[in-house]
Amino acid sequence: QAQLVESGGGLVQPGGSLRLSCAASGFNLGDYAIGWFRQAPGKAPEGIASRSPSDGMSFYMNSVKGRFAISLDKAQNTVYLQMDNLKPEDTGVYHCAADHIFHNVRTAMRHDPAAFKQLEVWGQGTLVNVSS
Repeated sequence: QAQLVESGGGLVQPGGSLRLSCAASGFNLGDYAIGWFRQAPGKAPEGIASRSPSDGMSFYMNSVKGRFAISLDKAQNTVYLQMDNLKPEDTGVYHCAADHIFHNVRTAMRHDPAAFKQLEVWGQGTLVNVSS
């Protein structure tokens, strides 16, 4: 059974860093398009980053460009989201998701982030709290 499990969230002060992990089982994560989505309390989900499986290119929403970075460890079948210079507005539950079709991930990220739960595989999320 295909599964994604996120970890690495926690409480961090503004300006700090966290690295989130998204471990896959039951499928080869490197063959899939990957997206990271987050949902702040009381707000709609946001699509924050995606990675193409064909060329490894990554795309980010404007508010996290230069601060967040996706990386894939094929040996560990795990994708990471490095988050630096965190801000209080980065607070939320972070979910990773995967789909064979990159267009599906990009469309969810750019136009309908709530649809990430319609992608082939998605995780239950890990909570990030940026607060002093």
